[in-house]
Amino acid sequence: MFSPAARHSDERCIKLGCRFYISMFPGVVIATTVNNMAHEDNHRIQRSKRVFINNVDIYASNYIGKFLSASYIGSTLEEATDDFEEEDLSPRNPGQQKVKPGGYKIVGTIRDQSDSKKCIYTSEEYHQLDRNKLLKQMLECDVIIYNITEYADQIEEASWAVKALHEKMDTFFSPKTFILVSTVMTWALSKPVDALDLAIPFTDEDYRRRRPHPSFKQHINAEKLVVKLGKTKSSQFSTYVVASGLQYGMGEQVFHFFFKASWLGEIPKVPIFGEASALPTIHINDLASVILNLIDHKPMQQYIVAVDDSYNTNEDIVKTISSTLGPGRTAVVPAEEAFLVRELTQTYIDLLSVNLRFEAVFIKERLNIRWVSEAGLIENIEHVVEEYKQTRGLLPIRICVLGPPAVGKSTIAQKICRHYKLHHVRLRDTISETIAHLESLIHVDNPDEESADMASGAQEQLDTLKDNMEQNGGRLDDQYVIKIIRDKLKSKPCQNQGFVLDGFPKTYDQAKELFNGKIEPEDMPRSYLSVFVVEFIFPLDATDAFLKDRVLHLPEKEVEGSSYTRERFPHRLSNYRDNNTEDETVLNYFDELNIQAESFEITSVDDMDYLVVTERIVKRVGPSQNYGPTTKELQEAERTRTEARLKKEAEQKAEMERLEAEEAAQREARWEEWSRQLEEVKRQENELLEEQSLPLRSYLTQHVMPTLTQGLIECCGTRPYDPIDFLAEYLLQNNPDVE
Repeated sequence: MFSPAARHSDERCIKLGCRFYISMFPGVVIATTVNNMAHEDNHRIQRSKRVFINNVDIYASNYIGKFLSASYIGSTLEEATDDFEEEDLSPRNPGQQKVKPGGYKIVGTIRDQSDSKKCIYTSEEYHQLDRNKLLKQMLECDVIIYNITEYADQIEEASWAVKALHEKMDTFFSPKTFILVSTVMTWALSKPVDALDLAIPFTDEDYRRRRPHPSFKQHINAEKLVVKLGKTKSSQFSTYVVASGLQYGMGEQVFHFFFKASWLGEIPKVPIFGEASALPTIHINDLASVILNLIDHKPMQQYIVAVDDSYNTNEDIVKTISSTLGPGRTAVVPAEEAFLVRELTQTYIDLLSVNLRFEAVFIKERLNIRWVSEAGLIENIEHVVEEYKQTRGLLPIRICVLGPPAVGKSTIAQKICRHYKLHHVRLRDTISETIAHLESLIHVDNPDEESADMASGAQEQLDTLKDNMEQNGGRLDDQYVIKIIRDKLKSKPCQNQGFVLDGFPKTYDQAKELFNGKIEPEDMPRSYLSVFVVEFIFPLDATDAFLKDRVLHLPEKEVEGSSYTRERFPHRLSNYRDNNTEDETVLNYFDELNIQAESFEITSVDDMDYLVVTERIVKRVGPSQNYGPTTKELQEAERTRTEARLKKEAEQKAEMERLEAEEAAQREARWEEWSRQLEEVKRQENELLEEQSLPLRSYLTQHVMPTLTQGLIECCGTRPYDPIDFLAEYLLQNNPDVE
């Protein structure tokens, strides 16, 4: 270590040296200094801010983090303009460089453990940190955001976090901001502003009068704590509570069930649970914009209500979603039926039952919000639906399978439809469906005025179709066929999931009229003018001999009443070949649209299930852009697996019983064989003994038995005290050999 005197001496020497250098080379030094200052000024970058967000892998936290990561510090302090672009931040004149703004570095916790990062915009992610480590991470951040709108277990953690940070605020190197994202459910039981006029909305300044829903009492306690701790030393530790309306947009959250039900179209009517009630809502990106404004502006007001300008009811919202994404059929059902829907949690059910009106005065007058959906969900439904489809990856797949009759178009189309959950569009079936639909519109019980008008129009259309079919021997002119197919392709199911167009169009002119014909403005919205133009073309082909041989070997039940009879099939095949000459085919039209076809030559009779062709088509189309299996499909798959397992177990049990029976029978047979052989051995042994004992018996009969018999008789007559000794003595005395 240098002494103060020595350090002072060194500094003096350095100053003298600098002065000498400047006096010797003044131009060089001044130019160098100016250049360095300009260089530093041109490259000044504002320090980025580190933002902590809890549960960045769930809906609200995820999109808030994503929004902030794409923003820069101080962006909301500028005057909002409609044509604002990020490129405007870069200098137009190299000699007049601006200070480059800093961004937001996002870190946070994740709810579910994963081997890979959940969010592409996060710098760091933590899973189940202990409180000490979690606090250490938050102390390194400039902004701490806690979202308690989705999981109640985060309320206690948020309360601990704000208290722990408040205790440490004297050690902060720079001011910190704590933002609690709460819910308007803490207002659910608030008394109206005016009991005589229930339509008067609440404002931010009414927050002291709020009364929570019974399930959200912990939320309001956390809100009060955050507001209280922010009053101590706001210059060092500022706190805010954002009471968020029901969030919508992007992939959807509380309204997802209604979007999904409308998009899938699997239930006859989308349910509206309970009576109509006003739902305060906000787009998730608008909520993120409110939070960004609080970080930039640091207003004095601590409690902010974040809602859009709409006063839409649950009934209006569900009807709008259903009519935009689906057929528009809804039904009001008892509120209790919501508990039967697996996708609706208790929190979602509570949110959907709230009845509140707000006017977000503060965010409209004091903040600089670049609104995505200021007017609400209904007014911006087209944009919200497009976000929903893009975020969820629910994009329609439109396929056309062409080829001669009997080549296997319908079989392949059905397999593709099952794999991708698409709609199979066949000409004959579509015409039958159209006629059946028109007849259903005509035969309506107790029709109202609107139904009567629809019935009249349907009757006129039906008469036109039937007259044309009578004039053409049961067939329709191209103009009617094309209109029917176009209406089918424009239907909501085909727009949502997609379709496989089976064997149509058959000619170049039909294709041109179907996909490029004149469309009246009222016929369909401008955004859907090309919604049914196919993306993938798969022409199939085979030799005439192959096709004729295949038809000859079809089962009689498939041929009877169809166009595959021996008289009609050659004519159909000939017409197909005539309509698809090299000069003018359907494929020529798709080539003009730059839609590349992938052809398949059918040559094998061994692959009648078309597994190879289907596999190649699936590889070409790519992964499914649909929801996974539905609850019904999962239950059906589980039932199928259970049946297969029980069947396998029964088969195994039967096989085991059969084997045991066979083994028992074999064991019984072996036992009988062994017993028979044993008896035979005993018989043979007895015979052998009998044969071998014959000389001995002869000797006993001749020489022993006479003397022994006489001795026994004597013994019986004498009755001695010891018969054995008597008999032995008798045999010794009367032994013939001894004599």
